[in-house]
Amino acid sequence: MNYQETLAYLYNSVPMFQQVGSSAYKEGLENTYALDKHFEHPHRTFRTIHIAGTNGKGSCSHTLAAILQSAGYKVGLYTSPHLIDFRERIRINGEQISEEYVVRFVEEERSFFEPLQPSFFELTTAMAFRYFAEQHIDVAVIEVGLGGRLDCTNIIRPDLCLITNISFDHTQYLGDTLAKIAGEKAGIIKSQTPVVIGETTPETKPVFLQKAKEMDAPLFLAEDNTTESYPNLVCELQGLYQIPNTRTILTALPLLIKAGYTLPEEAVRKGFAQVCEITGLMGRWQKLQECPTVICDTGHNVGGIAYIVKQLSTQKYRKLHMVIGMVNDKDIRGVLGLLPKEAEYYFTKASVKRALPEKELAELAQEAGLKGSCYEDVPTAVKAAQQKSLPEDFIFIGGSSFIVADLLANRDTLNFH
Repeated sequence: MNYQETLAYLYNSVPMFQQVGSSAYKEGLENTYALDKHFEHPHRTFRTIHIAGTNGKGSCSHTLAAILQSAGYKVGLYTSPHLIDFRERIRINGEQISEEYVVRFVEEERSFFEPLQPSFFELTTAMAFRYFAEQHIDVAVIEVGLGGRLDCTNIIRPDLCLITNISFDHTQYLGDTLAKIAGEKAGIIKSQTPVVIGETTPETKPVFLQKAKEMDAPLFLAEDNTTESYPNLVCELQGLYQIPNTRTILTALPLLIKAGYTLPEEAVRKGFAQVCEITGLMGRWQKLQECPTVICDTGHNVGGIAYIVKQLSTQKYRKLHMVIGMVNDKDIRGVLGLLPKEAEYYFTKASVKRALPEKELAELAQEAGLKGSCYEDVPTAVKAAQQKSLPEDFIFIGGSSFIVADLLANRDTLNFH
């Protein structure tokens, strides 16, 4: 098989949550332990940092990886989902895993994993850990896939755990209250391992405090961190939601130094200032052009959209154009209720099975007082917004990671300048 055939095999033979949702979700770690034993526990050969949370874990993971790389470490980075190419999920010092490695891994290991019937995420986590071990990395920044307690990344023994925040997302798996969701995320807290909590609420704080006490894990609340250890810090990531993310990372850095990492100030500043260039991060309040301003963002739940709407309210423009699509297992009414009513909407759908049909989205949006038209795919919707916009307008594209993925995959044909 070539690379494209290998990806087709992976997507079709092991369920991929990104594409199909709940049918790909497997509870329990039996497959993970079986794969880990088969590959001789590769994650034990390098240091790790474990990052969970509802929103912000991708930004925090990439920024920490950028800082560590700038400090001279050989850094593995495992994140999800990918936007354009599967290989974005597994990187070392910003370089994606090679197509050849992905092909070879599947060809050589099929006979072992096919009888297991692992999920897509179980298999790709095993692939990442084995690849990192073979490449002799120093440290891996590992982002949790979904939840924490039963996530297949939770077999690692990290130097530090980090939980960004808790809001409503994946409630059908993680629980229908913030306390229940926090309980699942708190499952990454390990015995005597320091844990940083980025943001808390009255419902989630007691959950984290109790779990940390049970595990004898030193707990640090980023919201209590008032020290300005890096004055005039320049951050490449510009979304308003990066303010708590930055505070979370700055709370984590002294703990990593205490754990033996050497992180000079210039490495910290470079990591923050050049995170996209160093790691390849995309889709976080990403500016694609000016006149009119075009911004995309992967925020996709009530917590993420609330920050985006707040940021949109600070922008100057003649007219706001919103290209929006969502997947069918989110709190769609909750998100639509937050969106600005004065904007013109371009309802569309991403090219994944979980995508909510644009006409259904438009009907729900109408209930929320939002007005606009329907478009069958993202490029068509974006082109319509471009045609209707004047140079002093603002075009926002988002609602789902998959909308941003389709946008960036078609970037060359959309004539951004």
